[in-house]
Amino acid sequence: MALFVVATFTSVHMGALALMATFLFGTFVLGEDVDTLLSGFPADLFLILVGVTYLFALAKDNGTVDWMVHAMVKAVGGRVALIPWVFFIVTAILTGFGAVVPAAIAIIAPMSMGFARRYGIKPLLMGLMVINGGTAGGFSPLSIFGTITNQVVERNDLPGSPVLLFLMSFLFNVILGLICFYLFGGRDLLGKRDRGHGLEDSSAGGSTTRGAKMPDAPRDDPERRAARRSVQTTMVKDEDADEQVTTLDRNRIITLIGLIVLAVMVVPPLNQDVGFTAICIAVIISLFSPKVSKGAVSKVAWPTVLLICGIVTYVGLLQRLGTIDWLGDQVAGMGAPLFAALIICFIGAVVSAFASTTGILGALIPLAVPFLMTGSVSEIGLIIALAISSSVVDSSPFSTSGALVVANSPEQERDKVFKQLMRWGFSMVLIAPIVTWLIFVVPGW
Repeated sequence: MALFVVATFTSVHMGALALMATFLFGTFVLGEDVDTLLSGFPADLFLILVGVTYLFALAKDNGTVDWMVHAMVKAVGGRVALIPWVFFIVTAILTGFGAVVPAAIAIIAPMSMGFARRYGIKPLLMGLMVINGGTAGGFSPLSIFGTITNQVVERNDLPGSPVLLFLMSFLFNVILGLICFYLFGGRDLLGKRDRGHGLEDSSAGGSTTRGAKMPDAPRDDPERRAARRSVQTTMVKDEDADEQVTTLDRNRIITLIGLIVLAVMVVPPLNQDVGFTAICIAVIISLFSPKVSKGAVSKVAWPTVLLICGIVTYVGLLQRLGTIDWLGDQVAGMGAPLFAALIICFIGAVVSAFASTTGILGALIPLAVPFLMTGSVSEIGLIIALAISSSVVDSSPFSTSGALVVANSPEQERDKVFKQLMRWGFSMVLIAPIVTWLIFVVPGW
């Protein structure tokens, strides 16, 4: 626990701190050699993190992600109320195919805030839709959250259902998205459409001048130009005419095919390794576009790689030491299994609101294993409840995803978005564990 406290309230990277603790404690207290210390290093997760984030760095650099966003915005026919849902779906697709949640939000948040400014959508609404979308896809069998959770379940011979975990998390976040939509300005967008010359409000029986063109601002206004460029993430001419930001060229077609191949190869009956498959696809894409892919390796989510590998290696040391089993036995011995399950969900929510969900899942789920093995509560139900409770609080501005949304909000509204996300995030800390516990644990499915 001290490790998480130090990493949360100082600038020290949690993964590096965990590796240091593994080395110092393992070597000088337990007398383990380096080979034993590295026995807990998650080589499979390392490959997944590097391979998938490398693949999505290529997809971002060659414009495939931009094409997806603009194609889906065009597909909704200018219906402004559907634009936040476009960003929900795009972010869910990215994380569902394996992109790390903070990395996906770092890609999508700047574009989403540009569209929010352009169409008069509240930054809080757009930010929450992006976060909820990222979390919705975050527990797919291809994703990092899902991989961490499912591997812990498999290694401990616990009953699990990767598909059910994904579907329940996705459904929970869709419902959460609907709540955010109606609480934070989505209803005001109903009936408004972008006809290319302004926003038409069908509920008002006519069109308004607010909208895509920002006609009130002069052509050389720097804020207007910055807003337009935040929407159009591919370099285009600085002019008023709406242009197609990206087209479906050869490199983007190859990338889309690669993503489909990844999804097919890693599920039954083929069951290929996600990490190796993603790296192979990324290398093939690089061969077709060497100039575009030159800087992609530097954009691999190395901080997340260090975080996950460090935490999991440290947890491996704690498991060999017996600390995890001891803590789990203390929870299991509370004499009130349902109450103990609720406490575990609250721990996940509270800690994750201040730190990285990816790191917390790697530490907290193993902690719950001894309690799950008692059979006192539904194993699958508690795993789903714990996963959702630990992830939906990412909207807290102290968590990585929430911080990214605040950073990409318009400067004049940044403080307001921070306070709103803080209220929403900490309401999730209180509400999500109770709701998920009532839905997935208490009934004993």
